Amino acid sequence: MVLLVAVVASPSRAVASAEGISARSAVVTAAADGYRLDAAFDIRLPTGFREAISRGVPVHFLVEFELAKSRWYWFDRRPVKLVKSYTLTYVPLLKQYRLSAGSASQSFPRLEDALQSLSRIRAWPVAERGLMQPGESYQAALRMRLDTAQLPKPFQLNAVSSQDWSLTSEWYRWSVDP
Repeated sequence: MVLLVAVVASPSRAVASAEGISARSAVVTAAADGYRLDAAFDIRLPTGFREAISRGVPVHFLVEFELAKSRWYWFDRRPVKLVKSYTLTYVPLLKQYRLSAGSASQSFPRLEDALQSLSRIRAWPVAERGLMQPGESYQAALRMRLDTAQLPKPFQLNAVSSQDWSLTSEWYRWSVDP
């Protein structure tokens, strides 16, 4: 049995930018073993970035999730702070794009298909059962960004000087009421 946790999204998410990454939606649901996150991103890569991937440059994306409980008497309590890593590569011999998360990987014939898969987070376990108290309100935050530290060195220099290589979504924030 899955229970839906209430979500209130920030109003500033109406328009997606022409190029870059933006969060479209996110929801935390209660499951038998804890809480899970489902999210959707809009990923539009610049042309130079697409060319680099198709030439075999591996790129790493990080999805960051935080859950906080506001306290009036002290700093916010942050019981959850998670990072999930994805690697997108092109395999010229097979003419396929490979998207990997940990030990799991999936191959795609087109870059758009790989980006479509990357743009959806499904059932990511983000909190244990009992972590959130019923009747309390929590603030969740989510973003996706390019991990420029894992780019090859020449591209790290590009990432510093070019907007095309600094792909980071804004934090998508919402309230979670278990």
